[in-house]
Amino acid sequence: MNIYDLIAGKKARKYKKFAVLIDPDKVDQKKLTHLVDVASKSCVDFFFVGGSLLTNDTLDLTIKVIKDNCIIPVVLFPGNTMQINKNADALLLLSLISGRNPEMLIGKHVIAAPYLKASKLEIIPTGYMLIESGKPTAALYMSNSTPIPADKNDIAVCTAMAGEMLGQKLIYMDAGSGAIITISEKMIARVKENLSVPLIVGGGIRTPAKAHDVCSAGADIVVVGNAIEENVRLIENISDAVHLI
Repeated sequence: MNIYDLIAGKKARKYKKFAVLIDPDKVDQKKLTHLVDVASKSCVDFFFVGGSLLTNDTLDLTIKVIKDNCIIPVVLFPGNTMQINKNADALLLLSLISGRNPEMLIGKHVIAAPYLKASKLEIIPTGYMLIESGKPTAALYMSNSTPIPADKNDIAVCTAMAGEMLGQKLIYMDAGSGAIITISEKMIARVKENLSVPLIVGGGIRTPAKAHDVCSAGADIVVVGNAIEENVRLIENISDAVHLI
């Protein structure tokens, strides 16, 4: 299964997609098995797996539990070079195009390249954009970068366009885990108008209504993590809200 072709094909047919973000550091095997079961029954499209910092050696276990209990594709969303695992289906090779930290633009990628090549994972170049969220987030702290101000739509648009022109196959706009404010629909719409590649949006999305609004504004994939950790029952409602658009 080619994950990028699946994403691009759905975009071409204007189908919206829902990804559940799993932080391996927060995994309880029993709870994860239940979450995977609910996600499978709710027609979740992808599991994104990763975090800004992993302190427990549970990445392999997380992927195994998901793979053993469903057929939903597992896409790595790595916060660093330690989060590479050949048992996933694909990896988002994130280049932090919103920041000016060279390590997050190319430095970490050089270190990871031989491991990624050997892994045989499907590698999807992804322009990653951190957007101001109302509070310092783990992604912001670990990346040592400044987010795009929440009200500067033109900067977001130009950054996304530059990412696509540089060859990024996806653009991922993220307010970060635990964001107080979500990315505005106006910013999402402006970015979408100027892109031809799929757009992913995440951070601070806690309700089906917000997921619906984010997709209606232009997101091709909406990503939800923290809210689902707190209430697994949200999966079905958010999935319905996304897929009904």
